[in-house]
Amino acid sequence: MSKPDWKDLLNAKLEQSPEIKAESVVSTPSKRQDFILRFEKRNGKPATIVSNFEGSEAALKDLAATLKKHCGTGGSAKDDEILIQGDVRVKIADYLTKQGHKVRGDFKK
Repeated sequence: MSKPDWKDLLNAKLEQSPEIKAESVVSTPSKRQDFILRFEKRNGKPATIVSNFEGSEAALKDLAATLKKHCGTGGSAKDDEILIQGDVRVKIADYLTKQGHKVRGDFKK
């Protein structure tokens, strides 16, 4: 008798709990926010800063992960600020605007 496959166990669990979805849901801030974008050089390297975030630390980290994935670059999140490596202000502004947020700052479309 063989051990059950992990996929079979997961499918069985999903059938028991319909509120669990197999797809991961990208978390964005639930309410409309007014973000500020700016460009800085930190340690001689270009960085895009997203500030004026209102929400929990977990929501901040989720948004940072989403933005890093969208831009295809690294970054970090702390103190209600998200740092994304590189000058990706236009990409971030487009993404946040499409999500229904207002974006201010020095970026050109």
